Amino acid sequence: MKICIVGGGKVGYYLAKTLLEHGHEPIVIEKNKTTAEKLANSLDIPVIVGDGTTLETLSSAKCEECDVFITVSGRDECNLIACQLAKKVYAVKKTISRVNNPKNSAILKQLGIDITISSTDSIARLLEREVETDKIRYVMGITGNNSINEISINEKFPFNGKTLMEIPVPADMVVISVKRKGELIIPRGQTEIFINDIILCLASDDALHELVLLWKLAK
Repeated sequence: MKICIVGGGKVGYYLAKTLLEHGHEPIVIEKNKTTAEKLANSLDIPVIVGDGTTLETLSSAKCEECDVFITVSGRDECNLIACQLAKKVYAVKKTISRVNNPKNSAILKQLGIDITISSTDSIARLLEREVETDKIRYVMGITGNNSINEISINEKFPFNGKTLMEIPVPADMVVISVKRKGELIIPRGQTEIFINDIILCLASDDALHELVLLWKLAK
């Protein structure tokens, strides 16, 4: 998918890096020229220097070609304006915004943003996950208590070589992709899972807790 990200700071950098690793085509909009240059050189992706709340910059980023538009700047009002322009002017189907003040989350959704992600909630989940296991890496919150995560299959994994159909998977979890020795695999029921695989999944918090026990991912 083609994904436009407004904000090239730490959050934008790691988001773009993760999306790139999983076969997507991110393009980043960043105001600061120095930050933009570092990002472009580090990830070798298109980076537009400009203000994501202006039509000129959004046109330069070819927003009309994007499937998803994500804002991760530190200002909720700027994130809102950028998402509204992307949806109304460029007809981007899905808009996602970081929310710096959790109190603004409901308002932003009422004003048209499809998915809002609270930084406070994300940090809380990340810390909780870190206490339980270091084999699950939080990638992005979705809605409620659902998130996208990377799971590193360790040597304790009891189902090495089994197919996804044969492996117990919590009900509230969907395996999105499997990365093996640099190769990206779109999984099916017959896809085998091996030690050292990296799995990208969408799951609820409860499902991840259950997975830690089922797949022996605890520290």
